[in-house]
Amino acid sequence: MNDPGSNVARHLRIAATDRPEGVAIKSPTGVDASGQVLHQARTFQQLDQESDGAAEYFGRQGIKHGTRVLLAVRPGHDLIVGMFGLLKRGAVPIAIDPGMGWPAFLECVRRSQPEALAGRLPATLLSHLPFAAFRSLRRRVTVGNASWKKAVSTLAANPRPLAPVNPAALAAILFTSGSTGSPKGVRYTHGMFDAQIELVRSTYGIRPGETDMAMLPLFALFNPALGTTTVTPLLDPSRPLAANPAPLVTALISEQVTCSFGSPAIWGKVADHCEARGLRLPELRRLLIAGAPVSGELLAKLRIIAPNCAIHTPYGATECLPITTITSDELLGDARTLTLRGHGTCVGRPVSGVEIRVIRETDGPIATLTATTPCAVGEIGEIIVTGPSVTREYDGLPEATRLAKIADGDRIWHRMGDLGSVDAAGRLFFLGRCVEKVRTADGDLPTESVEPAFRQHPQVFRCALIGLGEAPHQTPTLVVEPRAGFFPESEAARTRFVAELRDVARIHPQADRVKHIVFQRALPVDVRHNAKIHRLQLAKEWTGRLAR
Repeated sequence: MNDPGSNVARHLRIAATDRPEGVAIKSPTGVDASGQVLHQARTFQQLDQESDGAAEYFGRQGIKHGTRVLLAVRPGHDLIVGMFGLLKRGAVPIAIDPGMGWPAFLECVRRSQPEALAGRLPATLLSHLPFAAFRSLRRRVTVGNASWKKAVSTLAANPRPLAPVNPAALAAILFTSGSTGSPKGVRYTHGMFDAQIELVRSTYGIRPGETDMAMLPLFALFNPALGTTTVTPLLDPSRPLAANPAPLVTALISEQVTCSFGSPAIWGKVADHCEARGLRLPELRRLLIAGAPVSGELLAKLRIIAPNCAIHTPYGATECLPITTITSDELLGDARTLTLRGHGTCVGRPVSGVEIRVIRETDGPIATLTATTPCAVGEIGEIIVTGPSVTREYDGLPEATRLAKIADGDRIWHRMGDLGSVDAAGRLFFLGRCVEKVRTADGDLPTESVEPAFRQHPQVFRCALIGLGEAPHQTPTLVVEPRAGFFPESEAARTRFVAELRDVARIHPQADRVKHIVFQRALPVDVRHNAKIHRLQLAKEWTGRLAR
């Protein structure tokens, strides 16, 4: 049955009804002479009305129920208005990371076959270029310019009913970051979004009236549904690691931000900035850091900088989020020692309604759950997950769906592609990507079993365990990216740095299996979080370099 009450956009309308004058979003308009970030505010009522106007305008431009729409707008106000306007129409927004590179972006567009584009003027102009990816476009709507604002404002006066949808109806297509392969479009239904919103609300105790700064644009879309104020950060989502932390910290303080989500890379910059200037974030109550393993050193810094904050490190993926979560207090307790000894990074226990298992690794597809072999407590294997927010398929990629999904009656299990183990207390330990483990004649070495022991050196910014040569006879090698100002320029400095790394890693019983330690000024990382290291690329490059 199609029910308007199943449309995920209803959450914004509920917020507008319950808190019409509450501030929904603060969009940065510039920085004044004193360094303060200036913002333009919109209430929940205004945001609901504007997205109503956007929905009507999209309809007049030929965007209908079920139309696939490539959404290419700036984070913040335009993204939220555009996304909710499309959802209210029952259209299907397609969101692709802007910084993945032009060839990868075009391939994502080609595969998703959008019928319309809703984007800023540069995007609509680019879409006229003679690329095969744009051949499916039939309509183009320019968003964010003066004519758009005037039209939306005029049409906003008349509230429109939400498009009736089934909970299983396709709501949006969100692309993975492609950190260990090609980006894939994930099909989200309205029911899955509902489940995700409820999981985030209940797991982290988020309440209406809080103020959130999401360092990843798509996560800001949860805020209107949760009744929280969105403060849009001053950063380029295509180059998050290049962000200047000063305006981020200024806005966190001046806007009294109580909650934030970001990657370890972003929060590392914020922490260093605050530490160097003696700044504190006393209003911050909740911090979620995800996208890559979070070091104990960063967590320790953040506990000082944000003394009233509960720090969580959720584990999940575009296909299913959140899966597990853990607080910094637990992570820095006994789990920290286990991590340094090679057990992997503890990512906590499953959130309510989510079930995880660790199974024996299988290279090919797994048709049904009965074909899997569960691992014993503490045994390393492949992580799989099921729950109400777990997506069921990729868009237009049946083979990828077959490889990633396991049928279990009416349920679907998602194969995370990660190695892990579960301890006797039911905690999940993450040990790295399956495809990135180093395969040697003496057995496999998962990346996250080795890297933390070396990563604790104070001059290491990040490091990556790679395998030189061909599996299963690879040579374990550690590639280290030192912190700024600590790159060893001479042979003597390299020798000294290596000796120090060997010394701090002695806590790990297998640290001596790492045969080579080399240095690189910057490791290749993913676009979305600037934290996931491209280890397979590194392995290929260093195999060639050391061979020469």
